[in-house]
Amino acid sequence: MANSAMVGGKKRRRWLKATVYGVVVIGLSVGLTYFIQYLWCRFDISSAKVAPGAYLIVFLTTLLCNASIMVPVAIHTSVMMAAASVWNPAVVALIASVAGALGEITGYYAGYLGKRIVIGESTPGYNKVVNWVNRYGPWAIFLIALQPILPVDIAGLTAGVSKMPLWKFLLPCWAGKFPKYILFCYFGSRLFQFLPLWF
Repeated sequence: MANSAMVGGKKRRRWLKATVYGVVVIGLSVGLTYFIQYLWCRFDISSAKVAPGAYLIVFLTTLLCNASIMVPVAIHTSVMMAAASVWNPAVVALIASVAGALGEITGYYAGYLGKRIVIGESTPGYNKVVNWVNRYGPWAIFLIALQPILPVDIAGLTAGVSKMPLWKFLLPCWAGKFPKYILFCYFGSRLFQFLPLWF
């Protein structure tokens, strides 16, 4: 009886941590997006003049954040949402999803080269992700890339360790990130219709 209570308590704490993490990431994303939008309006930056540079910034930010193991999602999500509030959200999502999938190559090769120490087995969700990837292969990678909570890095490491062909990792990774980023971008593009800018 005491054992089941302890297991139930651990599960509740994990869900609470995941919920708090999700709320913090959403809060940071909205806050950073709002701040970037404020800067664009405050300094009267012409969207037509900086569009190519903005798309490049979206690409590089997303690439670097996804290439870094366990970097907070709020950074590139905020840049993506801010860009989508000014430029075409579908184009921003496409650019970000390509960059995001390419960025995940670092996790894949870390696993491929046998460097599994980057993410420890104590990382929440590690064993579940490893089991899913080993059992379902590219479908598991697609679903992990589609959802916003579990880190795709673990799936990349597992795909690399299992010597899955790189294209079988990249295609489902991109296919999962694209619809997720579309949602983020359209959310970002609509966000400022409801939030006043105090300046």
